[in-house]
Amino acid sequence: MSHPSYDPTASGSIDRAEAERLPYRLGVGVLLLDPGNRVFVAQRADMKTAAWQMPQGGIDQGEAPLPAAYRELQEETGVTSVELLAESRDWLAYDLPLDLIPKLWGGRFRGQKQKWFAMRFLGDESEIDIFGPDQEFTTWRWASLRELPQLIVPFKVELYRRLVEEFAPLIEGGGAAQ
Repeated sequence: MSHPSYDPTASGSIDRAEAERLPYRLGVGVLLLDPGNRVFVAQRADMKTAAWQMPQGGIDQGEAPLPAAYRELQEETGVTSVELLAESRDWLAYDLPLDLIPKLWGGRFRGQKQKWFAMRFLGDESEIDIFGPDQEFTTWRWASLRELPQLIVPFKVELYRRLVEEFAPLIEGGGAAQ
């Protein structure tokens, strides 16, 4: 889902000590694989730079991580034809840059702590629709697993490196491009 509380006009930043007192927003992410083990990535609509990411978003109150992942995938991509392959061992976190904290989620969170799921896309590409009511993306493509860290915004690079490391045996064992 889009960031309904994203306010690009919010000004100011907070210092590191203030940020460290804030909690993480709980979220999920989906590493969606095509039959050739390429990963779905889409370019964010709310960024001035070429920021690509995989489908991800917050967990609603009372929602479990896996249903949240299916919901976010459908909301952001239109995709429902999937098979669950794996779940990340741990929750993975990223911190927002200090100047972004006041602009996202009403300044209530320092970043996100996410549970990630690898899923196989079983449908036809005509199922993919990034232009839904809560459009977050302007375009999408399939990428190799190894290029993911180079596509993401700098503050999420380490999280994407950890995803590549964790899911590489699952994907590369199936012949993914490196």
